[in-house]
Amino acid sequence: MLWMEAVMTKKVVIPETLSEDGKQYLTDRGIELIEVPTTSGENILKYGKDADGIILFVDQIGEEVISQMPNLKIIARHGVGYDNVDLKAGANHGVWVTITPHANAATVAETNIADMFDLSKNLTNISMAMCRGDAGYAMKHRGFDLAGKTLGIVGYGRIGHWVAKKASALDMNILIYNRTPRESPYGQFVDFDTIIQKSDVLTLHLASTPQTKHIIGKAELAVMKPTSVIINLGRGSLIDEAALIAALRNKTIAAAALDVFEREPLPKDSPFFELDNVLLTPHIGSNTVESFSRMATDAASEVVRVLNGEQPQWPVNQVK
Repeated sequence: MLWMEAVMTKKVVIPETLSEDGKQYLTDRGIELIEVPTTSGENILKYGKDADGIILFVDQIGEEVISQMPNLKIIARHGVGYDNVDLKAGANHGVWVTITPHANAATVAETNIADMFDLSKNLTNISMAMCRGDAGYAMKHRGFDLAGKTLGIVGYGRIGHWVAKKASALDMNILIYNRTPRESPYGQFVDFDTIIQKSDVLTLHLASTPQTKHIIGKAELAVMKPTSVIINLGRGSLIDEAALIAALRNKTIAAAALDVFEREPLPKDSPFFELDNVLLTPHIGSNTVESFSRMATDAASEVVRVLNGEQPQWPVNQVK
């Protein structure tokens, strides 16, 4: 196949922490790697202004960077979200933007299930209390069973599907909300108001769009069960953080687990750090050796396809 042949003298900017499998995939095909600490616009222009491709983690790339890279043909996202890339600028400059849609969905779903177990059994707080010598904390802060509870899945794409499949083994009642309802062997499709009001555990798996911005706000939190918990491994913009902080402080809902935020990294002065009923992680939903290897290899394969003059397999824009 053409895309497996060597691509000589091409340069690709990559994060230095990219999986070795991805690096090897590129070097085996004759591509010169420009490794940078982060793929910030500043680093890309400083070290790789003449690069033909970029493998991008979560840094922002827009017109101001793309327009200064005359050789650039592809920005390959290492993951499924692409709200950090200006798709229009890419298209206008003939630059493909791609994602790795099949590499991390099952892994993120596992992390989602892990958050469900943590919140339901209060594991992190009990562990921290034990470490500081508070042996009585656990008896005063009991958890709850997941069996028999209602799990609400908002967004039924790849990750939402995997969450439903894995959670189906937990004897939970599974409700699903999706803009386009379809059949599922794991749960029942319901409207948005129903899933908000009936869920004991609400998980979010939507892309960041103008339509989904703050889909969970003060009004939605107010009608959730006071014993309910919310988990967000989707995008930070899905939740109005000020409203969630108030709801957690006032015990409008019981707890939350957040892996994504409106600003990343989460500012050190965020009120979330003052709360004892929120589990915070720094966007690590897919942070496993296996998932990062798959994402790196899939992103690298897209780079090779495009630099060989072929169409990418997983584009999210259309070049002019």
